[in-house]
This record gives sequence, C-alpha cells and structure tokens, in this order.
Amino acid sequence: MTAMTGGRSAGDRCADDGIGDDAPMFDNLQQRLSDVLGKLTRRGALSEADVDAALREVRVALLEADVALPVVKDFIAAVRARAVGEKVLRSVAPGQMVVKIVHDHLVEVLGAKSAHLNVDVSPPAVLMAVGLQGSGKTTSCAKIALRLREKARKKVLMASLDVRRPAAQEQLRVLGTQAGVPCLDIVTGEPPVAIAKRAVRTATLEGYDVVILDTAGRLAIDDEMMAEATAVRDAVNPHEVLLVADAMTGQDAVNVARAFHEKVGLSGIMLTRVDGDARGGAALSMRAVTGCPIKLLGVGEKLDALEDFHPDRIASRILGMGDIVSLVEKAAETIEREEAEKLARKIEKGKFDLDDLGQQLRQMQKMGGLSGMLNLLPGMSKAQQEQIKKARIDDRLITRQLAILSSMTPLERRRPELIKASRKQRIAAGSGTSVQEVNKLLKQHQEASRVMKRVRKMGRKGLMRGGLSSLLPPGGFPR
Repeated sequence: MTAMTGGRSAGDRCADDGIGDDAPMFDNLQQRLSDVLGKLTRRGALSEADVDAALREVRVALLEADVALPVVKDFIAAVRARAVGEKVLRSVAPGQMVVKIVHDHLVEVLGAKSAHLNVDVSPPAVLMAVGLQGSGKTTSCAKIALRLREKARKKVLMASLDVRRPAAQEQLRVLGTQAGVPCLDIVTGEPPVAIAKRAVRTATLEGYDVVILDTAGRLAIDDEMMAEATAVRDAVNPHEVLLVADAMTGQDAVNVARAFHEKVGLSGIMLTRVDGDARGGAALSMRAVTGCPIKLLGVGEKLDALEDFHPDRIASRILGMGDIVSLVEKAAETIEREEAEKLARKIEKGKFDLDDLGQQLRQMQKMGGLSGMLNLLPGMSKAQQEQIKKARIDDRLITRQLAILSSMTPLERRRPELIKASRKQRIAAGSGTSVQEVNKLLKQHQEASRVMKRVRKMGRKGLMRGGLSSLLPPGGFPR
C-alpha cells in the first residue's frame, strides 16, 4: 500500500526529513486481528460456531493483507483444527487459548526460528544478491556490507555485476564509500561472470571475509536475467543467494520469489520498504510458498535502516502483543550511554530543561518515531493509543517540535520561563510554525518535568509497581 500524505501547510517545510505517515508492515493486519481476537478473549465460553465466525473474519483480514489464497486456506484449516478441540473450548480462558494457537501458527508460517546470513564459513563467504530492477538491491547490498563490517567485524568487498543499467557500478561504489566498504575496481566491458570470478579471487588474495555480488535486475522476469544469474551462481558457488524483494509489490513479490527459487535456488529473502507497506502479506506468503527464510528487513532509506527478521517477534506484533525485546535492542543501539547518564543525574536533582526534551525527541526519532515505539510496547491499550492519536502526537509533530527548539536561544532552552509573547512570535517565525505550536511544546515540557519529578519521588520500585500508565498525565496529553 502506498504511503498517504495530507496537504501541506506553510510550516511543513520544517518537517521534511524523511519522517512521513507511512504505516509499518502488518499495521492493517494487526488492527483487524486485534479486533477479531479481542472479541473472543472477552467471552467466558466459546462454541465451535464462535471459533468459525472468528476465523471467517481472520480469513478476510489475511486476504486484505495481500496474503496468497492457498496460504490463507492452509492457515485457517490448521488453526481451526487446533482451536475447536475439547481442551480449548472447555479451558478456563478459551479465548486466550485461541489467540495463542493463532500466534503459534503465525510463527510457524513466518519461519519458526530466526535465520541469519551464512557468512561464518571459510573465507571468503560469497553472498549473491538477486532481484528485479527497482527493488532496492544495490542499496541493500551496501546496508548488508555496513552491518557485517560494524556488527560482525567482517572485512567486506562489494562488486557490481550490473553492466547494463547506466551508472549501476558507480552507484555501488558511491554507496560503498558511504558505508566504508571497498568496491572492486570497474573494468569497462567486462562481463558479469568474469567480474564475479575476479571479485572472489581478489577477496581470497587480499584477505576479505565476505564478498557481496550485486547482480543485474530487470523490470520483469525474463530468461536472459535468469540465465545470467544461474551462470554467476555456477561460476562462484555462493554460500548465500539472497533475493531482495520490494514488500510493497505484494503478490508480485511472491511470484518473483517463486521464479528465482525455481531457476537459481534461494537461501534466503530480504524484504525492502517494509516501512511503507501496512499489509505485510508478502512476508507471510513468500515464506510459505518458497520455503526460504526471510532473513532481513529494510526499514528505511538510510544505510543503517536494516533489521533481522524474527518470526516470533513479528507474530507478537501482528497480534498486538508488542515486542519489548526489539524495543530494548533499539534503545541499546541508539541511546548514547553518556547522554543517558547525564540525563539521569539531572532527573535525580529534579531538573529537566528544553535541551533535555530535545535530546529525548531525537532519541525517539532514532528508535523509529513514536508510532514505531508504540507498536513494540506490550499492553498498550487501544484507549491509550486513541488518546495519543486524538492529541495528534505523531512523528511529523516531533520534527516540527525539534524545529521550534532549534529556533530558541541556548538561554531560552535552559530557562523556559523567559519565553514570553514577543519571544514566542520570534521562535514561531524562525521555525515556520505558529505561536500555538510553541505554546503546546512549552506545555509538553511542563508535563514532562512533572513526570520526571514523579519518577524521582516514586523511585525504581514505585515505577515498577505503577507501570507506564502511572506516568500518564491525569487529564491526558496536552493538545
């Protein structure tokens, strides 16, 4: 599903940094399944007819999410066989049992266990990326190279085998420079198979751990592309043949995966642009149709916007159970320890100024924005999510608030009480916003200060007892 954007106001110029209104993958499916299964959990007892009625709605939800029909049929049949058993219907909490059955089968469909890139072999490990033109293959190669270099401490060499698309080899070289990963020297007129052989030979001689081959794509599947990919595979015998597919193409992505698996043989799949697809049917279908594990997710345009695919965590997200493990991992990756300790010391003293608020907003952006964090939080009730929506607290708002903060002087950020009418007008003009928005930000800071003081008074044990809801303002979020 394509991203939908609303009209632009005069102040929107400060909000264009790539943060949009795109819904995360599975968002629509999550909403539908949460509604359907929520009805079951609220009932004290279930009949077989209740289960059948719920599964009919689940079937529609899966089809609307662009899951392939054969996959939907198998899914519903498997869940029903488990859900209508006597142990389930007569259990203490039958609704919860059905939810667990749906969750467990979702995990099975998505792959049961996380699958990782096969690069821990006798070097050099050869990774061959295949896919259609426009799927984000070249950028994905650079993302994978950056991740292997930074997280796995691998010495990586990239090589472009795309000799047809204008400047394709140069594009990979530029991305390699950004990622700090070298690319094989370009030799004009050299055919793809020869480039692949030279890349592996160079990697062997120069002590590289991994060599990534970016193969040529086409706008559609054709025999020439498949023959070229097969020839490269036969020439270098890669340890990993990774299909890079655009999640937004839905069922077309499934057909592409099937064709590549039959002709070339895939070891795994990477889905790109999952931040712009709210359906997620491609992920469910591709794993079921090909039997190949989904290994990676491209979640944005930046080179570090890459995530491992965890079936159990994704299944929990789909059913609205949150994903606290991923949230903690994101926090560990993005939050700078020194800044966190500095803020903790200030909170202990009861201090929280606008610079601190700005730091928290930037950290929130790094972790995927407010919407991304809410999807990972378990136990976030619909009422609380609706409260946030009504308050219009979204990722675009965060960007506008940062623009307001950047228009303030250092003294104003340290002492918000100095900001009166004339200063508000200057700040609003400098950030392309309105005085009303400046007032909202100042009110938000006051609420945040109140929360920080409450955290200080409650202490760690009190916070654990009260939970996140104990920190919400009694009158709701500032509007």
